[in-house]
Amino acid sequence: MRALTEQAIRDSFVNCSRGEAKRLATPRGLDELPWEDLDFLGWRDPGAPDRSCLVSERDGGLVGVTLRLPSSRRGFLHRSMCSLCLTTHPGGGVSLMTARKAGAAGREGNSVGVYVCADLACSLYVRGKKTPLSGSRFEESLTTEQQIARTVGNLSAFLAKLYA
Repeated sequence: MRALTEQAIRDSFVNCSRGEAKRLATPRGLDELPWEDLDFLGWRDPGAPDRSCLVSERDGGLVGVTLRLPSSRRGFLHRSMCSLCLTTHPGGGVSLMTARKAGAAGREGNSVGVYVCADLACSLYVRGKKTPLSGSRFEESLTTEQQIARTVGNLSAFLAKLYA
């Protein structure tokens, strides 16, 4: 992913108003992020524990999405799998995040959801740069590049649902 500025991030949101986008907390230290290892930029809002954000490149532009998380947490013995990168996590390591649809459908309250790594670090898990609490990912026959392509494809399919 290419490096982004705070303004580019704010301008990319498709499922909230400009005023809401202006008030969103953006990640600190943007110039220190490992951009070459990121397939998308994802972060949790420290001021709103039930909200996270995701920005991805799509069709030559940027698409930013605000996501909501449920307030309930699962026990440590429960395991879940991320729908984007297929990493399994114990407890609350995977959350159902919902996003309001873009445009009129979103203003009417329609939304779509995806089970995703709660810390939104899918890109780093796929590349082996971050390890889930369980210690490791399942061994796959796909190469790292193929796993990255699958993750990007899964994210693209989710983003397409925002416009459907």
